[in-house]
Amino acid sequence: MARYVIKRLLWMIPIVLGVAILVFTLMTFCPGDPAEIILGSTATEQNLDALRQELGLDKPFLIRLGTFLSDTFIHFDLGKSWATGADISASIAERMPRTLLLSIVMMMISFGVGVPLGIVAAVNQNKWQDNLCMSLALIGISIPNFWLALLLVLLFSVKLGILPAMGIGGLQYYILPALAGCTGGIAASARQTRSSMLDVIRADYITTARAKGVPERQVIIKHALKNGMIPIITVMGTHFGKMLGGTMIIETIFSIPGMGQLIINAVNGRDYQVVQVGSVFLAIAFSFCMLAVDLMYAAVDPRIKAKYSAKGRRKVRKNG
Repeated sequence: MARYVIKRLLWMIPIVLGVAILVFTLMTFCPGDPAEIILGSTATEQNLDALRQELGLDKPFLIRLGTFLSDTFIHFDLGKSWATGADISASIAERMPRTLLLSIVMMMISFGVGVPLGIVAAVNQNKWQDNLCMSLALIGISIPNFWLALLLVLLFSVKLGILPAMGIGGLQYYILPALAGCTGGIAASARQTRSSMLDVIRADYITTARAKGVPERQVIIKHALKNGMIPIITVMGTHFGKMLGGTMIIETIFSIPGMGQLIINAVNGRDYQVVQVGSVFLAIAFSFCMLAVDLMYAAVDPRIKAKYSAKGRRKVRKNG
């Protein structure tokens, strides 16, 4: 198993490098002059040339790309924001935990609500409970997050005044953003849970367990759900990765100073260095999320863990 983890960690290197090169290339060829945006339209050409030279924008593309990759991955120098002059590493260290906390809260709500909905729908296939749960899932996947966020603010903050509308603080500040951003996760987990459970419920060992008199609750939770968790873990892991990079709109609406808001402001201000480094960090976080999903496979299904262990033993024998 350790060999597999090391192999996945090594695979992260070309993935992260590819993301860094792609984002750098896209930002380089985007329309707009960063120097003019920073100094304003009234700046003289002399001042613009001086700023371009200071930022390295006057150098060829490949040289700037090599400098960026070298500073980021070899010297671990993330640089400073072109617009504010703030240290990027300090900004990410301050903002990344907020994005992680918001994504974790959204994932917990998505998993805690979506999986039970999927179980109820599968157990009561083609009944009113199934239709109700799948209708709720369809509504959840169809509602735009920004529209729901504005409705929640109007109801719970403006009308009722029981939850804060924006900013950061205690956990109460993350309730409305999490509710606004978790609808897609609830719908995805509910639909996948229903599909997985329907495949498992028809299996012979489920029929055998029921014939032996095992309580229905234990049959569903211990046998059916456990054996149908692999596709559910895949969907939830992928969705969590999307949440890390998809909180931009939610963080902007609720004024949460997280990674999403940082990157949005940097894109609007052509602050290339912040966009590039922020995208690399999100790619690293997503890669670790996918690694965690693979490790959860082994924890849920012993056959997968045995497969990884068997591969490692065969390699050792060949090398011996």
